[in-house]
Formats: sequence, C-alpha cells, structure tokens
Amino acid sequence: MKKFITVISIIALLFFLQSTFLQPNTASAEPNQINEQVTTPHHANGAIDGLMTFLSYTGFANVTGGHIIMILVGLFFIFLAIKYDYEPLLLIPIGTGILIGNIPFTQGANLQLGIYETGSVMNYLYFGVLKGIYPPLIFLGIGAMTDFSSLISNPKLMLLGAAAQIGIFLTFIGALAFGFAPPEAGAIGIIGGADGPTAIFLSSKLANGVNILADGTTVKNLIGPIAIAAYSYMALVPVIQPPIMRLLTTKKERLIKMKPPRAVTKLEKILFPIIGLLLTTFISPSALPLLGMLFFGNLLKESGVTKRLAETARTSMIDIVTILLGVTVGASTQADVFLTSQSIFIFVLGAVSFIIATAGGLMFAKVMNLFLKGDNKLNPLIGAAGVSAVPDSARVVQTMGLKYDPTNHLLMHAMAPNVAGVIGSAVAAGILLSFLL
Repeated sequence: MKKFITVISIIALLFFLQSTFLQPNTASAEPNQINEQVTTPHHANGAIDGLMTFLSYTGFANVTGGHIIMILVGLFFIFLAIKYDYEPLLLIPIGTGILIGNIPFTQGANLQLGIYETGSVMNYLYFGVLKGIYPPLIFLGIGAMTDFSSLISNPKLMLLGAAAQIGIFLTFIGALAFGFAPPEAGAIGIIGGADGPTAIFLSSKLANGVNILADGTTVKNLIGPIAIAAYSYMALVPVIQPPIMRLLTTKKERLIKMKPPRAVTKLEKILFPIIGLLLTTFISPSALPLLGMLFFGNLLKESGVTKRLAETARTSMIDIVTILLGVTVGASTQADVFLTSQSIFIFVLGAVSFIIATAGGLMFAKVMNLFLKGDNKLNPLIGAAGVSAVPDSARVVQTMGLKYDPTNHLLMHAMAPNVAGVIGSAVAAGILLSFLL
C-alpha cells in the first residue's frame, strides 16, 4: 500500500510540474526577457525551441485530470486482481488496457496512437469489439470447457437461470424511464446477466454510435462503459452476492441438503448441444452467433472425436481472444470519451440490474420449493448462480453453503442454473436485438 501511495504521489507531482512549467505564458513576458530572447544566439533559440517541441509531445504536457483518474482506475483493477485474486484473467488485461488508453498524447498530430484514431494498431484490434467478433469466439471456448451434466440431470434448475434474467428486463424498463433511447436501454440492461461477452455483443449492435432511430436520434457509443461495468460486476461477484444471499434466505433454508445429481450418459451429453442449439436459436435466431458457438464448442468436447479442436478452443484460442478483448475494452475508456455523467449512471443501473438478477434467482428457488417435497427441495442459495458469471457464482454458492454446514456441497447443483444463466442471457440478448435493432 505504501508503494501504491508513492506511485500516486509521483503522478500528482508530475501533473503539478507539467501545469507549472510546461505551459509558458509568452504574453506576460517582461520587456527584458523579450530583449534577452532577441539577443540570444540563433543556435540557442533552436535548441530551446526543439526542447519545447519535444516537451509538447510528451505525456506530461498533455495530461489532464481525467487521464489521472482513469490511470488510477486501471491501477485499482490490477490491484484487485493481484491482491484479492478477483478475476485476474479479466482485470489485469482490462486494467492494463485502461493504462494504455489513457497515456496522454498530442491530439491531431497524425501519430495514429489512440484507439479511436483510424489506422492505429489499437483501432484495428478494437474492430473485433465494434463488430462483435470476439464474443462468439469467447462463447466457443466456454462451450468447450463447460460440463452440462448437472443441468441435464436436473432440467428444472434451468428455470432458475431463466428467472435471474428478470434483472435484464426490469433494468431495460428503468433505463427507458431515465431517458435512454430504447437500443441504449437494451444494451445497459444486459449488464444484469453479469456476462461480459454478451454485453459487448449486444452493445456493439445496439449502442455503437452509428445507429439512427426513426425520429433522427443517433444512438450513443456506450460499448466502453457497458463492457467495463459488466466485467467489473463479474469480478465482484464474491463481494456483491453474499449480502443479498443472506438477506433473502433464512438459516434453515441455507442448511437444506439436496440429493446428489444422477449420472448422465454420454449419449445425453452429445444430444444436449444439438438439441439446445436447435431449440434456443429457433426461439431467438438473433442469438445465433453466441449460442451457435457455445453449443458447437460443447459438441467438440462431448463428441470425444475432436479432442484437439476442443483443447484448442478452451485453452489457446480463448486465452488469445481474452487478451485482445480485455486490452481493447480497457483502452476504449479514453478519459475524454469515458468520463461522463452518463458512464457513472450506467454503472449504477448495472449494479441495480445485477442485484435484481441475483434476487430473482433466489426468490424463484423459494417459490419452486412450495411445490417440491422431501429431498427434492432446493437450497435457495443455488438461485443466486442463475446469473451468467461462470463459474464464479457457483463457487460463491459453494462457499456460502460450506460456511453454514461444512458437509453441504452445493457446487454441482449450482452449476446447473449457472450454465443455464449463460444460455438465458444470450437468449435475452437475442430477444432485445430482435425488437430494438
């Protein structure tokens, strides 16, 4: 922490120096200073001019308070990832991207550095975000590493994943009430699914700054704030969900033990991605890029004859795409674009959406228990796993269950609504896309 404070102090000192020394006020120069300049040898003037030109191109001369704030945010993300192990595979690329995106440089100097400058390297990499290329590739990797056995063995738990999506639609209505355009509201609402790739995919279609509504309104570019909010809440699942889980369940409910899931045959595992692909995409064709790749990846895994492809999808490929996605999303938080009151409001609405989604899963589990008897009753805690943060929400449920009963293992039960939440948020995104695009 002392080192962190030292870094902040150094940044503040540099900011003070640039504001004090790197912005000379030639209009107020004293007469004797002007005379000195006139009598200064030409080569000295050239050296000073060259030095001042060099300084004008440095970050110290172009830094603003917004840059400092965003750099601190990036450092904070990296700190959370390293110190508390909060989604380091996401927060370190995103945090580093925030640093990259907020290095000050001279605007309009044709340097092609910024992520929003046509022709820059970062702009080319950002193309995968703007056009929704990265999210389906992420879903391919998720499918290749996901075991749907717990969901196949107890299909009724899919309802918990569906119930958690209530946060998406309620937040959509709330965003509309606060004056956001319908496409913007739809993109904001999807944050409640706690699914970063889905949030990026939907916002790239609905809130990319190029859509024009029938009344002539241009939809704003909200990809950066929405993506950062979605990934932030994914990383903070262990912090946000436990208080909600304790508030909405009793101690007696937290101690409920569920019967072990039944064994699932290989044939069932092979048929599930095929049936799931056909059923979900017939319901929501607009979600085909996400769900198609999700179930394709799972079929690669479960077929048993494409091990090399499945291994590549769930390791090398998803790692590469995660790096590119994280860095470019982080870099999109350029201070002059990102630091607006609207971005802060999106974070607030995203938090509300995520809380409602968690509560929706918990409460629906309690409703289901009204119709279940004996050892078929559900531990309501698993309803919190209905959001799409796989497998973090399921791990939180496991930790909470063990806290109240060291013999009560809920992980496999929680994985069912957790993977159902991934499917549910993609279907919800497809529905919103169909109505709002």
